[in-house]
Amino acid sequence: MTVLALVLVLAVLAFSWSIGAHYTGACMGMPYGSGSIGLWPALVTMAILAFFGAFLASHRVEMTVGMHLIDGAKVTLWGAVTIIVAAFILTTIYTAVKIPTSTIQILVFAVSGMAVGAGIPVHWGTIGGLAIVWVLAPPVATGLGYLFTRGLDHMVAPQPAPSALAASSRKNEVFSEAKRLSAVAVLSRVLVVIGAAASFTMGANDVSNATGVLVMTHLYNVWIAGMIGGVGLLVGVLTWGKPLLRKVAFDVVQVDLSMASAAQLVQAIVVFSAVSFGFFTSMNQALVGAMAGAGLARGRSTIQWSSIWNIVKGWLVGPPSGFVLAFLMAKLVGIWTPL
Repeated sequence: MTVLALVLVLAVLAFSWSIGAHYTGACMGMPYGSGSIGLWPALVTMAILAFFGAFLASHRVEMTVGMHLIDGAKVTLWGAVTIIVAAFILTTIYTAVKIPTSTIQILVFAVSGMAVGAGIPVHWGTIGGLAIVWVLAPPVATGLGYLFTRGLDHMVAPQPAPSALAASSRKNEVFSEAKRLSAVAVLSRVLVVIGAAASFTMGANDVSNATGVLVMTHLYNVWIAGMIGGVGLLVGVLTWGKPLLRKVAFDVVQVDLSMASAAQLVQAIVVFSAVSFGFFTSMNQALVGAMAGAGLARGRSTIQWSSIWNIVKGWLVGPPSGFVLAFLMAKLVGIWTPL
């Protein structure tokens, strides 16, 4: 392995480490925020499942990133390093300031920015198809989040905020205390399982953000690339996952078990459905859409619209910043060596 290839592998590991930390809240924020699982059990569970998702189920998305976004045959190791470094810098910055941006969108536009800067053909049709998935995922998740929350309310009474206790006391009397406690216990366990499924889905969906360039440059096949990225995800979750574990769960919606279960399940369904067709979409966008739908099932007052707007702003700055930074880096690197 050449020195530059080794640098690329290390950059991939660093980026996957950042991705693992970045999506901790999106995967296990609901189980942790609802009290269904403790901090470290949540982190360890997510780390293990994310690794296996990356290793076993990321192959179709790896091919999308590695072969279908740009003309990969013309990408050199320098070009691949440029993509990863640009995406890693931006993802790490957004993680540090606790803005859950779309790493996928940053990566896709970093790839296209590098390609434009280096004069490599871009497959805009593929990117357009991904954009359609990105646009459709949040509203679909919102609708499903609303429906699933209303359905789960038949299993367990909503847990109202203190200010709403008096107004909701008559409704809660319909449920016997024994039945309610039993349903809560079952739903808490189900929520942990759903969070684990979301963690597996994240590994399958997001590892290619880091490892797609290994396939693009033909350094490794999809199995080895997935394993390398899975290791990075695992370490990222365990070493830097705590800050964002709280972000989505506590800052966006005042959750109860029905809302948390519905939101997490919808997120896993929407994202894994995209992955199964070789597409990939934002874990954060799917979760926020699902949480918005769950909040609507409770009434608009449960949704923290200011927090959602901050996340939307992150989506708006992520793709352009990925394109611009990778484009400028490609131009700068191209002064000394061909991309």
